Amino acid sequence: MTQRVELAIVMDRLAVDELITEYAVAVDDGDWEAYRKLFAPGGRADYRSAGGIEGDAEEIAGWLAESMRLFPMRQHLIVNRRIRFGSLDQNSDDTARVQADYVNPMRFAKDDDGSDGDLSTTPDFVCGGRYAFGLLRTHDGWRLREVVVEEKWRRLPQRHPAAVIN
Repeated sequence: MTQRVELAIVMDRLAVDELITEYAVAVDDGDWEAYRKLFAPGGRADYRSAGGIEGDAEEIAGWLAESMRLFPMRQHLIVNRRIRFGSLDQNSDDTARVQADYVNPMRFAKDDDGSDGDLSTTPDFVCGGRYAFGLLRTHDGWRLREVVVEEKWRRLPQRHPAAVIN
């Protein structure tokens, strides 16, 4: 491999890594316009393993905007990123596959009475699993063709029974 090819691979890896980070930031910040822009035309996402839906980027952004209102605090930690590059059939467009694990702590919205019970910063809900991202190099840079979420576990709030007074 020449230094020029090696540099191009490093630049692609950095660009793909940045796109995955932008994905996490857009979801965590509720920036659904930015989320939509991360996808190539015809890009799709599948959140069914986490109780969600499957659809194109527009449908998914709408669903996320609604469902994430339950969790005003959320923080996707996307780690162990494995990036593999390829080509799209016999087309010269470049593709990439990324497999990455995630942990996602979230807090539920406040109750109707304005209280949120425990005022600590401990998340109410934590889930984890693996993402499979399919990417395509476009004229606008790397974009998502598909996102598949494989939720592997979740921890729900622990409700403590009311104290019994003797």
